[in-house]
Amino acid sequence: MVDLTASTQSDLLSLANSKQLEAGEVIVAEYQSAGRGRLDRTFEAASGTALLFSFYVSPKREKNEWGFITQLAALTMHENIAPDLPVECSVKWPNDILIGEKKVAGLLAQVTEGGVIVGIGLNVEMGIEELPVTTATSLKISGSNNLNRNILLSNFLNAFEFNFRKWDAGEDFIDRYAAICSTLGRPVNIEVAGRESRSGVADSINKFGALVLTDGFEVTIGDVVHLR
Repeated sequence: MVDLTASTQSDLLSLANSKQLEAGEVIVAEYQSAGRGRLDRTFEAASGTALLFSFYVSPKREKNEWGFITQLAALTMHENIAPDLPVECSVKWPNDILIGEKKVAGLLAQVTEGGVIVGIGLNVEMGIEELPVTTATSLKISGSNNLNRNILLSNFLNAFEFNFRKWDAGEDFIDRYAAICSTLGRPVNIEVAGRESRSGVADSINKFGALVLTDGFEVTIGDVVHLR
């Protein structure tokens, strides 16, 4: 646990690059001065208002299947917070956690030589005036009575370890993920910087974590926009 760091993700990546990182290591921060999200976006949260942490796993499964680890983490976090919410909570592919249509948590994964570093930012006690964007929300704003960050972290890590061991032994979590994924069955637009956007209907998730459209096209990277 640190009071201040540039990024918990960068901290673990530095340890990985210097061969000092071991499976199961976790770093938690009160405040990140340079927090990062997917696609090199920034992640902003006032000190003490969010649960900010990164952890490292070293899977035994084939490396081309490691992409599903972020979905497994999103599924685990969803199952951790959803029971205490009075409103609908879902996951937008690949790993944004939504309450209604607003984002309450985001995940970032980076593959190293021997494993995967997963970073999570969960908005816990932010008030409306503290939200970085109007499309965000927090557990507090959404009416959750589960606002203790220490308990949220402990519950998540215990549940993720349990799920990860089962997944790493070959268990399939796709159906559980699909059941809470609000992207499936919807018309979507896929936006990737420097490429032409693509539209279609989201059909399924494969074992590699890719989003499969009804025309068979597989989406592995990019922003998914839910179309009305």
